[in-house]
Amino acid sequence: MANVSTSNYLYRSGTAPNTRAAVSQKNKIYSFTVGVGGLQQLGVISEFGFDESRTIDPVRGVGYGDMIAELVPSVTDPMTLTLNKTLLYTANLFQLVGYKGGIDGLVRSLRHHRWPFDIKQELVFSELASLQDPNGASIAATVTTGPTSKDNPIVTPRALLTFFEGCWMNSYSASFTSDSAIVAENSSVTVTDIIDGVSQYGEFIDTGLAPVSSNGGPGKGYSLRFANNSNTVVPL
Repeated sequence: MANVSTSNYLYRSGTAPNTRAAVSQKNKIYSFTVGVGGLQQLGVISEFGFDESRTIDPVRGVGYGDMIAELVPSVTDPMTLTLNKTLLYTANLFQLVGYKGGIDGLVRSLRHHRWPFDIKQELVFSELASLQDPNGASIAATVTTGPTSKDNPIVTPRALLTFFEGCWMNSYSASFTSDSAIVAENSSVTVTDIIDGVSQYGEFIDTGLAPVSSNGGPGKGYSLRFANNSNTVVPL
């Protein structure tokens, strides 16, 4: 079984600075590690990132000059994650996301992956941010790995949760070089869907910037082109 025991010194958590800016030390990544029940935090992750894009198509009319009538968003391309870590003898990247590779089985290649996996991200709020902005911090979920009895946090630790569902690796590489002792595993992951794990998503999700706010008054920050269905654009 992959050696991801939290009692192992490699996976002991240290202190992280409390700042208003988000820091990488407070970004935790979880997945369903092979042979271990439930989500486990992935250790020695050297890089985690995400990238998403979609095409915006312009609508024009013949005879109206070089003017754009409207911009129409096209379908969104699948999100891509960057997931890199240091290779361990008893816990490689395949094992940490649930595949029976390394010491757990025969998976050695992307062609051996038969089922997708999920990844959970926790961006843990600093105590400073929670104290100075208690309303903003209250909407986030409580961190699953909270303080122990010997700890004394100023405020209850909270985190912004993101779930990446139905993930497939689209690339994987590792390089053993003579001028460096550390071996890095580099991968790119394609994601089916992104949610917060709690909310109901659909056509009428509140994304902000609506022409009319929920209380019936004027919205805040919307485009003047969509204000009150007006045929004219009123200057500010």
